[in-house]
Amino acid sequence: MLFSPDAIAALSTIQDQTSDKDKIVFVSGNFNILHPGHLRLLRFASECGTFLVVGVLGNSSSGVMLSEKLRLEAIQSISWVSYGFILDNPSEQFIQQLKPAIVIKGKEHENKYNPEQEIVDQYGGKLLFGSGDISFSSVDLLRREFKEFNFSTIVKPQDFPKRHGFTIPSLKQIITKCSALNVCVIGDTIIDEYINCEPLGMSQEDPTIVVSPILQQKFIGGASIVAAHASRLKAHVDFFSIAGNDENTVFAKQTLESHNVHTHFYIDESRPTTLKQRFRADGKTLLRVSYLRQHAITKRLQNQILSDLKNTLNCIDLLIFADFNYGCLPQDLVDSIIAECVKREIIMIADSQCSSQIGDISRFQHMLLLTPTEIEARLSVRDFDTGLVVLAEKLRSLAKSKNILMTLGKEGVLIHAAAISNKNQWITDRLPAFNTAPKDIAGAGDSMLTCTAMSMALKNDIWKSTYFGSLAAACQVGRLGNTPLSPEELIAEIEA
Repeated sequence: MLFSPDAIAALSTIQDQTSDKDKIVFVSGNFNILHPGHLRLLRFASECGTFLVVGVLGNSSSGVMLSEKLRLEAIQSISWVSYGFILDNPSEQFIQQLKPAIVIKGKEHENKYNPEQEIVDQYGGKLLFGSGDISFSSVDLLRREFKEFNFSTIVKPQDFPKRHGFTIPSLKQIITKCSALNVCVIGDTIIDEYINCEPLGMSQEDPTIVVSPILQQKFIGGASIVAAHASRLKAHVDFFSIAGNDENTVFAKQTLESHNVHTHFYIDESRPTTLKQRFRADGKTLLRVSYLRQHAITKRLQNQILSDLKNTLNCIDLLIFADFNYGCLPQDLVDSIIAECVKREIIMIADSQCSSQIGDISRFQHMLLLTPTEIEARLSVRDFDTGLVVLAEKLRSLAKSKNILMTLGKEGVLIHAAAISNKNQWITDRLPAFNTAPKDIAGAGDSMLTCTAMSMALKNDIWKSTYFGSLAAACQVGRLGNTPLSPEELIAEIEA
């Protein structure tokens, strides 16, 4: 058995750095672009023993995107990894020589043929499958190739644009071209009310915090802020939504019209306009209260919306579903709208949020882009075990979507997209969260959805579009309240 020099050196080094008391764990893979899914797997592996060895497959391995040197440097920067090296031999051959106590593979390999199984059985080791915990905790920050100096709290990654062939200054061209777009947004109208309070102390009667309201301020939210974002960037926007017969509908309509959004409100007497209150003190949210109904709208309202929408679609470039699962978009209406858009070859992008409610983003079929959170993706495909990349591909396949943009909160986003050269292959990359000190994360997803969608409607690829959307989200979370982004704010941050 002929071993590469790196493998021989690895065996010698591991022997020198360990003792009989150490429990060696081995993991191998390409590790093209390190994303949270990789970090979870490696954290899980490190918790299974005392000395984690990671073999980074060499440049000759199938599916390699980056040089082995760069991939190894990334692995070596993770504190859970005890020793990393370039592995040019088949992993089962190296395992036979190293004889680690445990070999770890991703959960998605559990029901497949694994050549390592026979080897570990021979010497009494174990082959375990796992992808780490679903919930995020703090993760090691990977070393950056370049230290970036920025006066704001927004840090723009420099390596991602280089990898995907665009420059950060070129993002300004997206902003200048948005005025050419005709956008249609359909989804739930939500009013966000911030009630800032002065803390008075603890009640003497029971263990309750007592506060006194100082300032109350309302903002449009949900699908309505998506429409406002698009219009503020100079697109022509039609907005279709359900609302109650109340003062919050008047507020929403007046606010949207002030942003030049052409509104189509359909009054449902059986529900109030959704209102979400946030009670805050000293910059922290103490309590959230939601006033809403979640039943589906009537067939009569569905038919009325569809009839009016058909007339609008004749001049639309982009349709955005902004679904909050409060009954505004029943499946029959969604299917009918999709059929009309497919007939007219209109670009469709969908987001379906389910924080306190249950939703299924896979019900939006044939989208150019879906933008779920991780939990939304797992709920849709009923998979709570596999890693992020496999999860993204399962959702893409189920929903017949072209691209998946999985938002991961403070961990940024995972992008799962088609390779231009081969439509049967997929490329995965990630972007961290740009804003290092967010003030209010409530509007991050809405701004990212809008700006990414508009960029893709202008024929930019998923990589450039996601970067643009991430920058918009970083600007949005840098302030309190959900207000539409202006072109000037985005340009200033691009030039910063």
